[in-house]
Amino acid sequence: MQKFENSDLIYGLHAIVEALESGRVNKLFVQQDLRGKNTDKIKELARVKSVKIDWVDKLELSKMTDNGVHQGFVAFVSEFEYMEFSTLLKKVESQKSVTILILDELTDPHNLGSIARTADATGVDAIIIPKHRSVGITPIAVKASTGALQYVPIVRVTNISQVLDKLKESDFWIFGTDMDGTPYTNWNTAGKVALVIGNEGHGISPNLKKQVDEMITIPMVGHVQSLNASVAASVLMYEIFRNKN
Repeated sequence: MQKFENSDLIYGLHAIVEALESGRVNKLFVQQDLRGKNTDKIKELARVKSVKIDWVDKLELSKMTDNGVHQGFVAFVSEFEYMEFSTLLKKVESQKSVTILILDELTDPHNLGSIARTADATGVDAIIIPKHRSVGITPIAVKASTGALQYVPIVRVTNISQVLDKLKESDFWIFGTDMDGTPYTNWNTAGKVALVIGNEGHGISPNLKKQVDEMITIPMVGHVQSLNASVAASVLMYEIFRNKN
C-alpha cells in the first residue's frame, strides 16, 4: 500500500476516532468483514467528515501496520505537527502555574504514548523530547496514547540542556527523578514546573542532572527498586495535579 505524501500512518479504534474528529484523516481503511458499534461509529464519523472508506481484508491491514494491533482500523493522517519551543515559551510566559514534561532519550513508543495519555488527563501543558536518540511520534505511540497525542503539545528540540537553561530564565524550577532525593509527597510543585523523566535503562543523563534544581524520589519497599518510566511519570504528574487542584 503506497504511503501518502506528508502523511503519517496510525491505527487502532481510539486513535482513528480522534483523528477523524479533528479532521486529520486523509485516507481510511477498515477491515471488510468488521461489524458492530465501533464500525458503525467510524462509518458515521467518516460520513460527517466526508472521508471515503476503503474496505480491505485483515491481512492487508496487518501488512500496513507491520502486524500491529490495528483492531480493523488504519488511516493515513496529516503529518504530526510538533510545536516550536519558542511558541511554547510565549504561550506560557504570562502563566503563573505551568507543568512541562521533559523526556530524556526515552526509546519505547509505548511509554511515550502512555505518558501522553496521563499528561492529557492531568493537564500537563507540553511534553518536550529530543530529536536524536529518542522515540518520536510513531503509530505505536499514537495508539498507546488512545488519542491523547492529538491534544498534548509535543515539542521536539535539538539540545535538551539548552532548553533547561532557557526554562530557568523563564522562572521554571527543574526537577528530576532519582533513587535519592526528596520524597514526592514532600515536593513543592507550586509555580512553573519542568519535570525530567530519564531513559528507561540509565535514567537521566549525567550532564542534565547537573542542571536539575531538585531530585524527586518515589519511595518503594519492594525488591525491585525501580518503576517503568511511564508509571513513574504518571505518579509524579498526578502529584502535581493533586497539589494544583
